[in-house]
This record gives sequence, structure tokens and C-alpha cells, in this order.
Amino acid sequence: MTPLPLVGPRIRDRRRALGVTQAALASTLGISASYLNLIEAGRRRIGGALLRQIAEALDLGMDDLDGAAERRVLSDLAELAAEPLLVGLGLDPATAPDLASRHPGWARALVTLHRAWLDRGRTASALSDRLRHDPFLPDAVHKLLTRVAAIKSSAEIVQGAQDLPPEQLRRFAVIVGSDSQRLAELAQVLAAYFERAHTAVRSVTPVGEVDDFLADRGHHFPALEDAAEALRAAAGIAGDGARDAEAALARHLARTHGEHLAPGSPPMALARRAAELACGDGALADELRRASTLSNDAARRRAAQVLTDYLAAAVLMPYDAFLAAARALRFDAEALGRRFDTGFAAACERLATLHRPGDEGLPFALMRVDAAGYLSRRVPLPRLPVPRHGSACPLWAAYQALQSPGAIVRQLVEFPGGERFVMIARTVDQPGPGFPMPRRVASLMLACDALYADRTVYGDGLDLGSNAPALPVGPNCRVCPRTGCTWRQEDPMIDA
Repeated sequence: MTPLPLVGPRIRDRRRALGVTQAALASTLGISASYLNLIEAGRRRIGGALLRQIAEALDLGMDDLDGAAERRVLSDLAELAAEPLLVGLGLDPATAPDLASRHPGWARALVTLHRAWLDRGRTASALSDRLRHDPFLPDAVHKLLTRVAAIKSSAEIVQGAQDLPPEQLRRFAVIVGSDSQRLAELAQVLAAYFERAHTAVRSVTPVGEVDDFLADRGHHFPALEDAAEALRAAAGIAGDGARDAEAALARHLARTHGEHLAPGSPPMALARRAAELACGDGALADELRRASTLSNDAARRRAAQVLTDYLAAAVLMPYDAFLAAARALRFDAEALGRRFDTGFAAACERLATLHRPGDEGLPFALMRVDAAGYLSRRVPLPRLPVPRHGSACPLWAAYQALQSPGAIVRQLVEFPGGERFVMIARTVDQPGPGFPMPRRVASLMLACDALYADRTVYGDGLDLGSNAPALPVGPNCRVCPRTGCTWRQEDPMIDA
């Protein structure tokens, strides 16, 4: 089992600072001193009720204790160590926890520099590709040179011909003036092109900032849950499904805001618009104001869109009703999508947000990836980091589902450190431009610790014992130590 280097030492350091012995704390918690010793040494996993008990006994907040931010730093440091540019330094990922715990500022600085380096590299590559392949540029440069040559030719004629009649001189002056005007206009077009070429290249940094913002909140926003309940009450939504909300939201938008969306508008579109109008200056704005990790307008716009989608989902799938249904249906995402008339994808997203303290669902990781390997959504778990940059292990269910469109792919997987998860994935259609363009298909994956799998429909028929056969997987090829894997796409950057 992979050691858990941060939570255990944090418990130990806090206990010692309070002057509490291991035996005394163990007695308070109702566990043995030897078990507490293993926890403090990072050799036993804890979570849920026990973690909350420890936090209360040591007068710590859950955010202070569970080390979620540090785990993200460790994941990012592992990606940094796998960079080809740094492989010659022989960086050992096993030493990253020591760096993160002893020098957290330096660890975050390295991660920040790595993200900035990736950002600049991708921006430069995008601009380079545009300059090489955009047909506009060579055509515009050719026209510019043609105008310059014409102006030069006319100017040389005027300069060399001293006896030209005044009428001809005026004609050449008009030609030079006209060509100069066209040259100036062409130069402005080129300047605007380069300005667009620069601003149209989206930075990767806002995506990372929004990921950190969501993770800092545990992918759960109590204020937005309350705002969703208030919006449901204001709209007079009686039932707890999308069809029940559709007509009520349409009437609410017309009555309260004078807006009439097109007939047949999807319930999610109605809910999004109602959320924007009801909470744009309220709960949504408050959440964004408190988001210190969002450093630029691009990140704030992306975060605002994510929060609007969250609020809309909470309107159509209210927390209490959805959690009750999830438990009754054993967290079957397809059945939940039918129950609430929202579909598989929306139900998966909602399952990943059920983290109300004291009334949680199950901890799910979530990942959305398209056929090109672009990862557009990630909700990691403490022991299941979803790569921030690049692709994950090609054996993960998310990629296998792309080979069987529409079918649920289920896997019991085991990572090199012994961690076991149940992964399920299915393809989902995304909005596309229509014929004759191809469909936009993505794969959406949920994953939960195998310890929880028997509480889900996805654990049925699986042998979940610790010695049961499981598919050997890794995080991604560059950091995976399974050198004999036939699915390996690239060599590991770090020797096992």
C-alpha cells in the first residue's frame, strides 16, 4: 500500500503540540494505540467518521487535517518529475512527500513554475502552428510586398524624370497615395491578425486554477445548494425531476424576468438561465469573490460557468431527493438519469458533488475525455489522481468505453501501490454543429474505492476481496513502474 505521508504526520504533530499522548488520543477515539501509531506513520488509511473524530479531538478543521491541497501538490510534483527535460536529474517521486511537508512553499513554487512553463510552451506551439499553416498570412504578406514594390516603382519614376508634365506628376502622386493608403490598411489587417492570433490561444493556467478552486471546496458548494432550493421555491417547482421543473422554470423566467426562451428548450438550459438571473449578483458572485486561486479573468469566467452549471444541476436534482434516490438505486448513474430526466452525464456530475458534511454520498472520481485524448473534466480522489496534463493510463475504463459506444464498461483495477478501484465509463454525445460534421462523442468515467463498491450496483458480481484478480493499471505511462505492460505508450521517465 502506498504510504499516506501527510495526514499521519499532521495528526502526530498536532497531538504533540497539544501535549496529548498516543494512548490518551486512542482511548478518546475508541481505537488501539497501535492502530493510531500506524495512522500517524502513514501506513493506514482513514476517512469519513474516524477522520472527523480525530479532527474534533484535536480541534482541527477537516480541511486542515485531510491535506487535500498537499495531495494535489504531490500529484503535480509527480508530473513535474516525469518531464523529459528533467529526467537526467534523477528525481525520485518518493521524495516528493518530504519536500511538500517540510518545504510547502518551495513545492508550490515548483508546481507554479511547471504550470507556467507548460502554458508558455503550448502558447508558443499554437502560435507557431498558426504562422506555418494559416493560408491568410502568406497571401497577406505577398499583397503587402506587392504594394511596397508598386510604391517604390512609382516613386523612382517621379524621382528620375525631371521633365514630366505637371499632369503626369499629379497622376503618379495619386497612384502613390492610393497604394500607400492600401498598404496602411493591409498593415492594420496584419496587426489585427497577430493580435487575434495571440489572444485566441487559450492558456492552460485557467483550467488548472479552476480545478484547484473546485478541489479546495471539495466539489461541493453549500451556498449554491441553498440558492437552488430558494430558486425552486420561487419558481414553484413541485416535483424533483427535470420534467417537473421545465414548465415551472419557463413560467418563472417569463413572469419574473420577462424572458421567453424558445419552446422546447431543454430543462438544463432553462435552469442555467434562471440561475444566472437569480444568483449572478448573489451566491455565485460571493463564491467567486472568495476564490483566491482565480488570478485572471479567463479563470473567473470558466469558474462562473462551472458554478452556473452546478446551480442548475442542483435545481433539477435537489440534494436530499437525489441522495435518497442514489442510495435507493445503489448509485446507478443511468437509473438516476432516468429518474430525474437529466441523463447519464448530468447524474454522474451530480454524484461527484454529494459531500454535505454528515450526509455524504460516496466519494467518486470523475473524468471526461474525448476521442483525441483531451481531458475536459476531472474530479480526482485522494488515492486516485486524475492527470492534469496529458492522458491517463490507456487501460482505464474511460478509454476502453470509446471502443464500445453506448455500453457501460466496468473494471476492477489495481494500481502499483495496491490501491483498488471500481471504474465504470460510458460514451456520451456532446452538442455538435450538425450534418455534415461528425458527432462529438466523449467518454465519461466514474470511479470509487473498491471498499465502497458493494454499496453500488457496479460492485454486483465482482469478487471484491483483497486477493481477487484485478486489472493492473497505472496513473499514466510516464510515471507508471509497470515496465512489462504491453499497453505502454512511452517509456517511464523514472526508473522503478
